[in-house]
Amino acid sequence: MEYIKLIGVLVIILGFAFKLDTVAVVIISALVTALASGIDFTKFLEILGQGFMDNRMVSLFFLTLPMIGVIERHGLKESAVNLIQKLKNLTPGRIFDIYLLIREAASLFGISLQGQVQFIRPLINPMAQAAASVETKLTEKQIDRIKARSAATENFGNFFSQNLFVASSGVLLMASTMKSLGYKVAPNGIALYSIPVAILTIVLVFWYNHMFDRKLLKEGKNND
Repeated sequence: MEYIKLIGVLVIILGFAFKLDTVAVVIISALVTALASGIDFTKFLEILGQGFMDNRMVSLFFLTLPMIGVIERHGLKESAVNLIQKLKNLTPGRIFDIYLLIREAASLFGISLQGQVQFIRPLINPMAQAAASVETKLTEKQIDRIKARSAATENFGNFFSQNLFVASSGVLLMASTMKSLGYKVAPNGIALYSIPVAILTIVLVFWYNHMFDRKLLKEGKNND
């Protein structure tokens, strides 16, 4: 009968399959799992509230969304595009390179950028499109590829450098988990061994961005 506690997983699968509201599905799944485990409704609400209070800092980035919307409405994208058009020798790949360095440097000092919302959509993607359109008019397919590369650069910088900061949640979680399993692993050791991964990421992504620029340039000459 222990397997009945896994009924919450079934609720999530069915909820996503029928494309129901994600938050509602997760909460209902948690409630079903709690009741199946013998936890009463009052205790469930207590656990849910405590979990929210312990992790409330995670949702603080929502406060930046109205600000991003306001500055976009007042010409943030246009200003970014105008800036790029005034600069010479900037390509989409070089813009991605610069952002990757900024992203990894921020991770090194534990600064969370929430990049997809605050940087990629309103700044990096328009700037990259403006740099690519200086020499030739972009096709819809090329625009979509630049959008994808913009998002990918954020993901590369976030994922492969998030453990550079010794007090990041990922580092502390790995250290505590390994300690509970009987392995002596220090947080600073995890951060230290994350440095080669971050450096290798820079090298590979720089090369990838260079090849991306070459492909765009070749396509532009063919279109002409």
